Amino acid sequence: MKRAALYLRVSTLDQHPENQLLDLRQLAAQRGWTIVHEYTDHGISGARARRPALDELLADARQGKFDVVLVWACDRLARSVKHFLEVLDELNHLNVEFLSYREQLDTGGALGRAVVIIISTISELERSLIVERVRAGMRRAKLEGQHIGRRPCQVDRGSVLRHRIHGHSLTEIAKVHGISRALVSKILLEEKQSSQKGCPQTPLQPAENTPSKTAA
Repeated sequence: MKRAALYLRVSTLDQHPENQLLDLRQLAAQRGWTIVHEYTDHGISGARARRPALDELLADARQGKFDVVLVWACDRLARSVKHFLEVLDELNHLNVEFLSYREQLDTGGALGRAVVIIISTISELERSLIVERVRAGMRRAKLEGQHIGRRPCQVDRGSVLRHRIHGHSLTEIAKVHGISRALVSKILLEEKQSSQKGCPQTPLQPAENTPSKTAA
């Protein structure tokens, strides 16, 4: 009789894994397997490779505590192909089978493992196509003259430089102008480089009237 471990995951805290649990318990009973442990991750995205319950499951698998892992669906285990295959490879190395209730995929055989890889690859391709469509839309908007991303920050460079000359710290200047310390440093560095080339970018103070020559 095989020892089975159930892995369940819900993405948000207000979701409940009971539906997944009932289906998996019924599947284990039909196969005549004994459930030795149930692992549940609450409110954790499948995109995260490190999860408390999943980490515990893998640690127990290394100790040989069960023979097969049951999940309700493949995406409960992982969403990225890389992570999904990493987990399957480790389970396979440990001689632990993997079975998905929804897809009816069983890595106990070579065909089942091949199907899992194919489905995972198709899912990854679908996500890649979505990303590419978004990028294409951004390129089109840029060609049409639409602004993409954050609006450039409008900063009084002269005021920044004057504050620095008067001895204010980067933090104080950033707070006064509502900008980051990094931007303050960038402005000061650009001014320094420009001054070294003999062409200051921003006048530090208004130009004074040239005094008239005293009559001899």
